[in-house]
Amino acid sequence: MAEESPWKIPLYKIYTDDEDLNLITKIVKRGTNWAIGPEIEELERKISEYVGCEYCITLNSGTSALHATLIAYGIGKGDEVIVPSFSFIATANAVGLVNATPIFADIEEDTYGLDPKSISSRITQDTKAIIPMDYGGLPCKISDIKQVSDSCNLVLIEDSAEALGSSINGKKVGSTADSSIFSFCGNKVLTTGEGGAVVTNDKKIFEKIKLIRSHGRVDVGAYFDNTKESQYVSLGYNWRMSSITASLGISQLSKLDKIISKRQENAKYLSDRLSKISQVRTPTMPPGYNHIFQMYTIQLDSKKTRDDLKNHLEKKRIFSKVYFNPIHLTTYYKQLNQNKPYSLPVTEKISDQVLTLPLYPNMTHEEKTYLVDSIHEFFNC
Repeated sequence: MAEESPWKIPLYKIYTDDEDLNLITKIVKRGTNWAIGPEIEELERKISEYVGCEYCITLNSGTSALHATLIAYGIGKGDEVIVPSFSFIATANAVGLVNATPIFADIEEDTYGLDPKSISSRITQDTKAIIPMDYGGLPCKISDIKQVSDSCNLVLIEDSAEALGSSINGKKVGSTADSSIFSFCGNKVLTTGEGGAVVTNDKKIFEKIKLIRSHGRVDVGAYFDNTKESQYVSLGYNWRMSSITASLGISQLSKLDKIISKRQENAKYLSDRLSKISQVRTPTMPPGYNHIFQMYTIQLDSKKTRDDLKNHLEKKRIFSKVYFNPIHLTTYYKQLNQNKPYSLPVTEKISDQVLTLPLYPNMTHEEKTYLVDSIHEFFNC
């Protein structure tokens, strides 16, 4: 007998159907090509077409995708890369993993993305790249950031881990920067459990990442399907996505717009009910922006209100979580930067006030009602 979940409403649930099961079953039953199967290139082709980029390469995680992209661009020791502190820690860690230095810039309050003005103030002669992040399914001000990167001849790598399917004026996220990465982790809008991808229009970067993800090996045909000797021309990792994982990606991508529509519909229900509470700021977006609501995050009027509401929801068995606590205030980065502590007032203010609430495509009316009623109960309204 399965244990009862401690949560009446979890933070997320994965949307799945028979197509997902059928594609996985097909691969299992064929008894071969569970790795480096034809599904890999099929998924890559479909993602590149969906986003509007020439090339896509899949990897085993979004973190690996970002790490590999930095290697491909030659970012390394002595280089500085401007990143947000308001992000998942992998955005900064990937920079450190190539022995470069992450430089934290502040965010703006419209999208919670990197503030182009703050970026400009952080640029030095050692700056080589900028990694903005699209928060919770809402694009950052990528066009303004690209103007900064272009004017300073910097590499622009968009951390779109949370934003596959979002757009600005019809232009899909991932198609503006020099390269962009996506994550397919369990809580993402398109999920394969674990997985990631890089999209780019730069063939050289594409070819380099192909080497990096698979031992620096140049294959003539699929590795497990030919007897020819492989050429190993560089160092590389084993960061490949499995065929089973790719099949889930293909299936999920075929219904991505449907999943997004359901998320947006549920987000509208929550916003219509919660926007009436004066202490709550529901998600907003600039004109022309398409928010896919990978997360539904509200902003409260103070840290105390946020923390008290989170505790209240926990007692009601409703999962909520703070996304994100500032990276620059984590133990590791405080020690790393103890001689030059950061002042990021907007990041710290937003981090103190945000709370991510449950939202998923197949959220029932009863779940949505219970959630908003519990929040109204907290505010006595």
